[in-house]
Amino acid sequence: MQFPHANDEAILNMEGEHEMQFHLRLLSGIKPQELQGEFNRIGVTSEGKELMIGKGELIIIKVGNLSPQAANILKQEMLAKGGEVALGKEMAYLGKEKGDAIIMGTKSQYQRLLALLPCQPFGLPILARELALLLDNIQQPLPPLIIKNQTFAWGEKTYIMGIINITPDSFSGDGLWTKDHLLAKVRRQAEDFLHEGADLLDIGGESTRPGSEAISEEEEKKRILPVIEALAKESPLPLSVDTYKPSVAKAALNSGADIINDIWGLQKYPEMLRVVAKAKTPVIVMHNQSTPKYTDLMAEVASFLKESISLAVANGLPREKVIIDPGVGFGKTREDNLKIINCLGELKALGAPILLGASRKSVIGLTLGLPVHERLEGTASTTAIGIARGADIIRVHDVKEMTRVARMTDAIVR
Repeated sequence: MQFPHANDEAILNMEGEHEMQFHLRLLSGIKPQELQGEFNRIGVTSEGKELMIGKGELIIIKVGNLSPQAANILKQEMLAKGGEVALGKEMAYLGKEKGDAIIMGTKSQYQRLLALLPCQPFGLPILARELALLLDNIQQPLPPLIIKNQTFAWGEKTYIMGIINITPDSFSGDGLWTKDHLLAKVRRQAEDFLHEGADLLDIGGESTRPGSEAISEEEEKKRILPVIEALAKESPLPLSVDTYKPSVAKAALNSGADIINDIWGLQKYPEMLRVVAKAKTPVIVMHNQSTPKYTDLMAEVASFLKESISLAVANGLPREKVIIDPGVGFGKTREDNLKIINCLGELKALGAPILLGASRKSVIGLTLGLPVHERLEGTASTTAIGIARGADIIRVHDVKEMTRVARMTDAIVR
């Protein structure tokens, strides 16, 4: 669409040939709290702000697995409220059993829609509940989480997780596993990370890079348990343990670990659910799959993580103790990984803190054509963009540098 342009000569002839100048600023895309600030700046009344804030943000939601009958009712109802629903041709003409729809509307329009959907057929009452939960998740602040007497106030700052690899074959070349002087090396790295700005430490005893060999549970315990026991007593930072094995997780928690970081999102071994639920420990659930084949990448990642959250809650773990990780580098192509980082904000719909772990990974190497030891700037880019898109925790190897990137990015976007 092209907008008509005012005739410059006509403007000059108006108002005694004095050109009128208006100061235009595009406000689309700003956050609700920023819009509130603009309302305050121009002097909108409290009543006016309350009435208009729900009209100032366009919310776009894609719904899958929808019957064409439900889709057409949804479209009619949203159109009546000033919004819109996009449908494919077959869905619009009832020529398909199931399909997708894209709903577009303001908060106020959604609120009016949700008041009517519970009275409609074709599963729309269930959709109403799902939509209400999603809208609540993206608008309500997450409750803080206390770990090892430290409060993690999500949204106030970005938290830095420093990686401590107790492996001989880490992809990033920073593995500390050795039979000699292991604890001295770990203590030094943990102390450095603390002074450089880390908020948590993530300890792993098995490399999970593509193509790496699995090790036995006993070998993994031999590597990490002495480290956890030492750091639990000596370091003020909460300790996360990177493992997907229930027996290793249980032993780690008994040795003083504070968080379990499961690369299979509690979905590989059912016993892992019982371990974390019984301990009431915070858990990081990561999306993972064997091959990078997706029909709708972000929808499938979100669905997996939603299932992980549901499993945790169903087994008795408080919902606020679940942190989600989209799994950059796990079962994804370079293009998939780039899309996940750029679309990270979509996962806010799940109502959980988001961890991003892209540090030194192949997505950076493939994009820039650089080996592992030259991926610092690429990691900095993923950190800054990830924070801008909504990451709450950044898992990194280079703590000092990424802490600086995070603090600067926080100053801009938070």
